[in-house]
Amino acid sequence: MVARTGTRTPAPSGHLPVMLAEVLQTLAPADGDVIADGTFGGGGYSRAILKAANCSVLGIDRDLDAIMRAEALAAEIPRLVPLLGRFGDLDTLLAQAGHPQVDGVVLDIGVSSFQIDEAERGFSFMKDGPLDMRMGASGPSAADVVNQMAERDLANIIFRLGEERNARRIARSIVERRVSQPFSTTADLAALVEVAVGGRRGARMHPATQTFQAIRMYVNDELGELARGLAAAEQVLKPGGRLVVVTFHSLEDRLVKQWLRERTGGVPAGSRHVPLLARPKPPSFEQMTNKALQPSEKEVETNPRARSARLRAARRTDAAAFASPADDGMDLPPITELEAST
Repeated sequence: MVARTGTRTPAPSGHLPVMLAEVLQTLAPADGDVIADGTFGGGGYSRAILKAANCSVLGIDRDLDAIMRAEALAAEIPRLVPLLGRFGDLDTLLAQAGHPQVDGVVLDIGVSSFQIDEAERGFSFMKDGPLDMRMGASGPSAADVVNQMAERDLANIIFRLGEERNARRIARSIVERRVSQPFSTTADLAALVEVAVGGRRGARMHPATQTFQAIRMYVNDELGELARGLAAAEQVLKPGGRLVVVTFHSLEDRLVKQWLRERTGGVPAGSRHVPLLARPKPPSFEQMTNKALQPSEKEVETNPRARSARLRAARRTDAAAFASPADDGMDLPPITELEAST
């Protein structure tokens, strides 16, 4: 496992915030507002929000490199307050910062351009690097997962989170190879997956794409973090506060869609055949987008990484928050069972 001290200066990158115009339109920052940017990343949203109004932004990120960027921006614009931590804990982080209630929350889910572009972070097989993939600096890495996870669990992760139809074959190949030589680099794992599925055969997408996505999402508990972040946002938003979520994966968008449907009163009504067991709770949100917004063709041409982006937004009502489950319902093996390498 690669130790990270946080002493290096993050490399420059051509970071482009996705669907920025749509985020600003739905978030609608106003003078005096306090906005929580739960996924600071490259700071694109935070900078634009601070420019759009005389407001304050609480920039949250679990990645120490991102917080270093936030601190640099805060020196330029003191209305930004960097907060190191997970956005799933934003209710606790905001309370500790003296802002238990805010006017807006924006979440940009998934891996950032900085993390993808830096080979030493191990997120992408396009640049060979250590098999890490952790957004934070602690816990088991991707190498720990592929070198220790039971074959059945590994196949389950790749199938469920990567939606990879060859999950069993890939997991079997990984387990067989690691007996003689554990995996340590992104290129090594990508090459193994490519052979396991029979090569590229003219495919537009690299055969290892979905496997890497699955392992990354598992290492960082991305669906669980999203579920916790939505619940925390419900707790901290003032009546009238705006929640804006940008996702890049169908599983993430589906989770947000179902969560908002429940909290905006979109649950099925009862009938004389199947009556409701309990009176519906008053909606804690009202929809601001009837369906997910998508990036324009022009933006996709400029920034191909925006292609899969989906934006959903809702406004907080004055109703009480719903009780929320702490997990994402995927029933995946806990990563705590793995031991981090030294």
